[in-house]
Amino acid sequence: MAQAKIQAKMNEATCSKFSRTLSMADRSGQLLESLDQLEIRVEALREAASAMEQERECILEMIQSLQNSQEMRNICAGEREELNLTADRLMGRTLSVEISVGTIRNPQQEDALHKATSIIDEIVKKLLDDMYGGRQRLMALHAACVSEAPAVPIDQKFQAIVISCALEDQKKIKRRLETLLRNVENAEKNIKIMDHQKLEHTQANGGQ
Repeated sequence: MAQAKIQAKMNEATCSKFSRTLSMADRSGQLLESLDQLEIRVEALREAASAMEQERECILEMIQSLQNSQEMRNICAGEREELNLTADRLMGRTLSVEISVGTIRNPQQEDALHKATSIIDEIVKKLLDDMYGGRQRLMALHAACVSEAPAVPIDQKFQAIVISCALEDQKKIKRRLETLLRNVENAEKNIKIMDHQKLEHTQANGGQ
């Protein structure tokens, strides 16, 4: 009789333990599913913030491009001043929008990002002294960031550094180089236009 009671208790404990294990497993599965859904939303949030960050950069670049455009120089001083005031106001409002998407990096990736940024910064410092040479260097750095075969030589050292960066940093480095190349190209065009206008002015004065 006693043996039967002991066996019954053991069976009861086993069933109870088995039931709790299933319950915990179910609960764990539900929590995991919730976390999976939240992970999707987190990634969507980061992508949306990143897109907004790029849109902010694009707007700032367009405002600066308009301010430095030949069309802005061709209008009278009064209208140009009014348009510049509007552009400055838009610039201030755009800069007031602060968007930050942090990137998780290991020490190696931190070091690689620092090296890549330093290389680009050094070229930017020398752009005014040698715009043509600086543009060639920027093109070689950009070629190191693209997957398709570029038409210019690749900076192999820079490529190795960029590969060591976090994926998000690689994209930002590429975007920065593309922006710099566009700015250099626009600056070169403006210099040529101004030089041409100066030449025409000189010829006109000489002909009088």
